[in-house]
Amino acid sequence: MKLAIMQPYVFPYIGYFQLAAAVDRFVFYDDVNYIKNGWINRNRMLIGDQVHYLTVPLVRASSSLKICDVQIQPREQWLRKLLESIRHAYAKAPHYTSVSELIGSIFATPTGRISVLASHSVTEICRYLDMDTTFVPTSSDYANTHLKGEERVLDICRQEGARTYVNLPGGRDLYSPARFATAGLEISFIEPELRPYPQSAQSGSNFHPALSILDVLMYNSRDEVKDMLGVRVTT
Repeated sequence: MKLAIMQPYVFPYIGYFQLAAAVDRFVFYDDVNYIKNGWINRNRMLIGDQVHYLTVPLVRASSSLKICDVQIQPREQWLRKLLESIRHAYAKAPHYTSVSELIGSIFATPTGRISVLASHSVTEICRYLDMDTTFVPTSSDYANTHLKGEERVLDICRQEGARTYVNLPGGRDLYSPARFATAGLEISFIEPELRPYPQSAQSGSNFHPALSILDVLMYNSRDEVKDMLGVRVTT
């Protein structure tokens, strides 16, 4: 069984979904400290030829809080404006209607926690793309918060019965293949493919890679996005 572990992000870039597509089970690392100015509550979208942030406002977010404890501001204060920004950015995109319905269903999730909303944004998009990866948050299952870093990852893999731990390239400096091998595990890394696609008439020949998955979905059919989820795995 192949396993991945990542913090939950709101509408992350396609590399996150390529990681999810490369594994059987995906663990949301939601009981570690919140990262300010990271990707947990925001991502990037394209308005015209300019990159702008799509942000879910939070209540007194702090790196002293666990991600699963960080609260979202009341939706009446920001949701309408956020949806209008998405409409302004993508109303002329070929798949706006179906993707905007998906976005609406995600934001209809009855939760005040960013971890739940971010995780839901990932799982609902995976379902939209007919992916069969299963998901679980660390806050619900493992009872191992006393462990840190590599030791905790190894323990989660052990509890899940994983044989291969798959990560994005940034994890190369965090984990020791020898330590995983000693634990009877293989560690692999995917190389995300940021395939260019026509983003808008206004952007001309410019391509802005690694935007939110929403940008990919707006300009590509479901079958085209599924094709983009193919990954190259290295050891």
